[in-house]
Amino acid sequence: MRTWNRSFMIQGILIQAGNLLFELVTLLIFVNIIFSWVNPDPNNIFVKTIYGLTEPILSPLRRFTIIGPLDLSAFAAILLMQIVLFPLYKMVVMFIF
Repeated sequence: MRTWNRSFMIQGILIQAGNLLFELVTLLIFVNIIFSWVNPDPNNIFVKTIYGLTEPILSPLRRFTIIGPLDLSAFAAILLMQIVLFPLYKMVVMFIF
């Protein structure tokens, strides 16, 4: 019975860690959106870091989400993470533990 409690605790920790990771990525995407509005210095290390972390997520989605002058890749990425990836991550963690 003790190992069941331990695995349940590990499962909860992994789900919370995954949730924090997905929230962090969502926050970085929002910062990327704000950067696209204010056009910061592209040589700034902070700007380079944000673009370096978010562009691998947003670039593949741009093929499908650019409608005229609107780039909806950030919206699609957040929606994809919240509706598909996090529930899938949760199911995998629950299946393993």
